[in-house]
This record gives sequence, structure tokens and C-alpha cells, in this order.
Amino acid sequence: MTTATAEMPAFFRDLNLDQIVIVITAAKDEYNLKPYFHAPLKNVDAIMYRHEVMRDLEKKTLFESMNSFARKMREMREHLVRAKKLYYKHQRESWFLDAVELYCGAVQSLSEDLDQADLDSRGLLALRDYVQRYVQSDVFSSLVAETGNLKHDLATVQYCLLIKYGSISVRRYDSETDYRAEVEATFEKFKQAAAKDYAIKFSASEQMNHVEAQALDCVAELYPDVFLHLGAYCDSRTGYLDETIATFDREIQFYVSFLEFIAELKHQGLDFCYPKVTDSSKEVYDFDCFDLALAHKLYVEGSQVVCNDFHLMGNERIIVVSGPNQGGKTTFARAFGQLHYLASLGCPVPGRKAQLFLCDRLFTHFEKAETVQNGRGKLQDDLMRFHEILKAATSRSIIIMNEMFSSTTLRDALFLGKRIMERIMDLDILCVCVTFIDELSCLSEKTVSVVSTIVPEDPALRTYKIVRKPADGLAYALSIAEKHRLTSERLRERLRG
Repeated sequence: MTTATAEMPAFFRDLNLDQIVIVITAAKDEYNLKPYFHAPLKNVDAIMYRHEVMRDLEKKTLFESMNSFARKMREMREHLVRAKKLYYKHQRESWFLDAVELYCGAVQSLSEDLDQADLDSRGLLALRDYVQRYVQSDVFSSLVAETGNLKHDLATVQYCLLIKYGSISVRRYDSETDYRAEVEATFEKFKQAAAKDYAIKFSASEQMNHVEAQALDCVAELYPDVFLHLGAYCDSRTGYLDETIATFDREIQFYVSFLEFIAELKHQGLDFCYPKVTDSSKEVYDFDCFDLALAHKLYVEGSQVVCNDFHLMGNERIIVVSGPNQGGKTTFARAFGQLHYLASLGCPVPGRKAQLFLCDRLFTHFEKAETVQNGRGKLQDDLMRFHEILKAATSRSIIIMNEMFSSTTLRDALFLGKRIMERIMDLDILCVCVTFIDELSCLSEKTVSVVSTIVPEDPALRTYKIVRKPADGLAYALSIAEKHRLTSERLRERLRG
């Protein structure tokens, strides 16, 4: 995985993928992970590479090791940030030294954890070999040794502060007797019960005040060799962070963040699987799939998720979704797009078992409000957008269309819809089309009709299940009647009024 700088794809908002990525990356702003989710992979082997890493990380011990490494590296970065904000030189150098010590410990622990881990993925096996070579290298060994020696030398620095009449004198510690233990032992016999603590608590500040800084300067003069070594160390070790280790520290969070996100949904009983991804066969299916953005929303609300299936076989290329409004048609279409995009990232996808197509580009055409700025009507705007999509699409593209040409008459919508669908079929493109035009579902052997269903006993209630069957228009007629308050119940209310 190379450093990703990709911008958000145009279809993200239509498919609610932007919402998913926001939630996944919310707690990891420091890693700038969003570009990774904006950059789909272009070949099947790269996807399999990520699947292998994801599967390894599903092992609890290894997952905890990666989080432990991340915490240590985060603490290291925090030390570096704080060091840059400190005003006094010796204090700034001390924080830098602590940061390097944290880094050395993090890398050594990572090497040990990877050595003990049961790894199968090419990515983590290669990382283990690299980290082992790095830990044994002269560069890292000398860094660890010099850091340890300098910490030891600083720990041996002892001094006395003589405070008298508003002045402070600093001198070396000369084995003076520490009377603290004797004083505590003397007064211990008078102790009867817990007493109120009258000790003054000083506020802890990372920034030294000028008195502390001057005292430290005096200590540095008393131990010039140690502090000269500290200064030289900080000057020579500015590039201590290994580039590969730093890159891994960021990139592994792409995997970790996604697995953490779906873990909550798995706990609710929802299935995720590693899809078979192909760039040759256009037979695609997913059983018990769902809209990931909606699933997270329902999880937060404590509501249940309805899962659906789809399967395109043989010459079938286009799923035409019809049925009543608010019946889950658009959600189904979004799920189809989400699944294929997540598969292109090398991520597990919602569903029990799936085979998905690795497309070159994904296009969406969702209804947009008419704007006066472009000087075009809604129908013209729809046609312009379709023209741009079909001009750019290839036989390896995927198109998601939602309620096209709803602004015109049924006759015109049918005419235009057929022309669009014919062009899509000519290009042999995988497509989902949500429409109120039932005739589009039976244009050719490439089209498959699926319908959002209602509760038979109460047509006003939706099941949100999408089933494969011919479109009949009955549910849509009922929805239109409800929309215009023309059902028998609404008419009786209006007549009574």
C-alpha cells in the first residue's frame, strides 16, 4: 500500500459512503485515513493481499499487539509535539530523548509480537522480516544503546538546592544524610488515625518556569559532559524514525479501523464475508447483504436491519427495482454500490457469501434538486448527466440509477428510459436501476426484475425485503394513491370534512 492522497469520489454521497468513512475514521484523525478509503485497488491480487492482512488481524492476540504498538507510537508523537512547544533547551532535549526511548521500546515490542504471532498474510510476513532485520541492524542497535546510556547518565545526576534569604544555590550532591526516613520514623509512633493532609499541591505544568530553568542551567554546568552529550544526541538523532516503520504505523490503521467498525455490527448478529472478487466474470451475488451506512444508523438507534439477496447469472446484467415508495428500493441500490466499492478496497463486505465484480469505474445517477444556476430544467439536467456517464463508461463499469426521469410524463420517461437501458445493455454494463416504470424490467434477457414487498395483510406496511419476481405495478399504484390522499379511507375523511 502506498501513501494515499486521493480525493473523495463523486459517487460517495449518493451511496452514503461518505457517512461510513466519517464514522470509521472519526477516532483516528491523526492518521489521515480518509484518502485510503478514496483509492480503490485496480487488480484482484492486490485485493487478495489486503484480505490476507485482514484475516490475520482478526486473530485477537495480533490485533491487540497492533493496538499496543499504535498506543506507544502515539505517545512518542505526543512527546515530540510537546517538545517543540517547550521554551527551555534542556527540557526540550529531555522530552526528545524520552520520545526516542518510547520509539525504541515500541519497535522492540513489535518485533517480539510479530515473531510470536501466527501469520499467514504476505504483508505481515514481509513486515516481520523487515522489522527483525531492522532491530538487528547497526543503526537501530546504536540508537538503543546510546539512548539507554544517556538515560542512565542523566539518572546519575544528583544535586542539592540551597534556598536561603530569597536566593538559590545549586551544588553537587556530596553524600549528605537524608533525614527524611528518620523524621518519618520518629513521628510514626504518634500516629493514631488518618489525619487531614495539609500538604500544598503545586500545579503540574509541562513548561518550566524561569527559576526552574535557571536551576537546571546550573546543574548542566555541574555536569557538562552529560548535558553536552544530550545536546549532541538531539542534534544527530533528528532522523531516528525509520520510514518503513512510520508508514506501517499509519497504514495498519486502515485495516484496524475497518475491523473495529464492523465488529460492533457483527456483535449484533450481522454477517460479513471476504468476497470472491473477479475482473472477468460478471456473475455477481451476495446473500444477506445490507446497506452499511443504514446498518450503523439502526445499530445506534437499537433497531433491526433487514438483509436481502441478489444474484445475476449468465447474461443477466441489470437489476430493475420497482415497488412501493419507502420500501427499501434505494437502500438496496445503495447496498449494491457499497458492496462493490468496499470489495475494491479489499475490505470484508456485508453478507454471508459474495462474489463481486472489480469495476474500472462506478457511476451513480440519483435525483437532484433543480437549480437555477445552470439555466437548465430538471429533465435536461438528467439527460446531460446520463450523457456524461455513458460517454465515460466502459464494459467494466457499474452504474447505479435511482428514479430516473421522474420529472416528466410516463410516456416520455418510458421512451428515454428504454434508450438509456439499451445503451447500457450494448456496453454490457452491470447496473441497478430503481424505477417506477415496470416496462423497463422486461426489456431483454439482460434485465432482472426485483420488487420491494409489503405486508399482505396491511399494504401500508413495508417489509423492506427485495424479492426476485415480475413487476406488477400494484404496490406503486397504492403508493401514488396514498401520496395524493386518494385511498378510500382518505377520500371518506375528505368527504366527511
